[in-house]
Amino acid sequence: MVDKVSLSPDKFINPHRSFLGLGNYDVNVIMAALQSKGLSCVWFDKRRDVNFLDLSNIKGFIINNQYSLGLGFVKLPVKRNHWFGIREINGVYYNLDSKFSTPSKIGNKSEFINFLQEQLKGGDRELLLIVNPSVEQESRWWKEH
Repeated sequence: MVDKVSLSPDKFINPHRSFLGLGNYDVNVIMAALQSKGLSCVWFDKRRDVNFLDLSNIKGFIINNQYSLGLGFVKLPVKRNHWFGIREINGVYYNLDSKFSTPSKIGNKSEFINFLQEQLKGGDRELLLIVNPSVEQESRWWKEH
């Protein structure tokens, strides 16, 4: 397990977050946080078809996307990465992006699959699956294995 000191060293430059220290922690921080809660993380190969995900064995999703910074209507030539979570509650999927004031409803399973397909079209996107360790070890997050 990665301890807090190794993820947050007492240094000016932290290798696990953006240069300016404004967030976008790297995947090691996410994995350590999940591990501390008894969960595992699977890096999804976006060349695969999301229709074969066994959603019943996945506790949540984390997407890393890239966006352009801007000042008002002016887009700057600077890109930043951003992590956001997705969770299913009572058959409805929600986007839990911290940039939103409240969770954003994605919809049912079919709408969620469409959402994932759209999200993963960009070459600068990554998907993490949050699962129990046994699901990861036995690849039960995937229907075709």
